[in-house]
Amino acid sequence: MASILLVEDNEMNRDMLSRRLARRGFAVDIATDGEQGVALARAGTYDLVLMDMSLPGIDGWEATRQLRAAPETETLPIIALTAHAMAGDRDRALAVGCNDYDTKPVEFDRLLGKIAALLGGAA
Repeated sequence: MASILLVEDNEMNRDMLSRRLARRGFAVDIATDGEQGVALARAGTYDLVLMDMSLPGIDGWEATRQLRAAPETETLPIIALTAHAMAGDRDRALAVGCNDYDTKPVEFDRLLGKIAALLGGAA
């Protein structure tokens, strides 16, 4: 069973995504801000992180930079999630270290495909 860290401050998004991922067999832990996300990712053994880019405190951009700078999380797959999809955001997410990028509202099957690709088909 793959383990996912969902870093998301919006309660409705957290609830929807975590329940749907759990129904697909994933173990899901939740962080509600960037600081907590970085701390959990660095302390845990996750297979993948779903990172909201608009977070209170340190945002997803900075949280991703911090994860890439830490030896224990430098190769951890990260998918950026954002509702503010503007031109250049995908390139910016990849530049800070995300492996992929998806927009909100999340199209769940598309997101599962991205998760599967990063986990070697384990979704």
